[in-house]
Amino acid sequence: MSLRLRRGSTHAIVGESGSGKTTTIRDIVGLARPTSGRIRIAGIELTGLRGEALRQLRRRVQLVYQNPFSSLDPRQRVFDIIEEPLLNFDPLPADERRRRVHDMLERVGLPAGVLQRRPHALSGGQRQRVALARALVLQPQVLVLDEAVSALDVTVQAQILALLAQLQQDLGLSYLFISHDLAVVRQIADTVSVLRAGKVVDAGSVEDVFLHPTSDYTRELMDAIPGKRSIDFVPHPA
Repeated sequence: MSLRLRRGSTHAIVGESGSGKTTTIRDIVGLARPTSGRIRIAGIELTGLRGEALRQLRRRVQLVYQNPFSSLDPRQRVFDIIEEPLLNFDPLPADERRRRVHDMLERVGLPAGVLQRRPHALSGGQRQRVALARALVLQPQVLVLDEAVSALDVTVQAQILALLAQLQQDLGLSYLFISHDLAVVRQIADTVSVLRAGKVVDAGSVEDVFLHPTSDYTRELMDAIPGKRSIDFVPHPA
């Protein structure tokens, strides 16, 4: 398997359950070690990192999970959830931590009034915005988005995708976007890799892969999209 994520761009990884998506992202974020090969971010070889160096990698590469309700501590207030990475990584004064938390909350479009609430008091879309704020508060270079909108209804999904696009533009983020929904991939990604049984069977720009798939498997994925919504498309905007 080989993939490249350009700075400030979005690369999607798609495939059925068991295709290797989860293993790939666990390797990239440092939760597992690949048995062979190399992973580099900004020229830094990640596979041999240990201790503090690995800890700093996790600061630069943050993971946003599929289900924010299960990934957010139900006992914590929103303020504590967003602040926690700063306590773990940055020995900042309390005033600076508070400023960063408020800044991130504003960036993800949530009012300050939610800071004293707990996750159960928030909607699904609000919880995912909190999860994004928690990931962004460390000012990472890369966000790994693991099915990050699949648990949301279509309207909220569109709002989160628009927010992701705005955050990428404002902060220069790179996204690795894991999804089974090719219509969503078409909307957000610049490039895509299609996985099957741990191997890349199609890769390239979204337009090339979707309009001219080279594998039967990719064609099957395309044919399985209900109504092929957003797949018979005009060219993806630059």
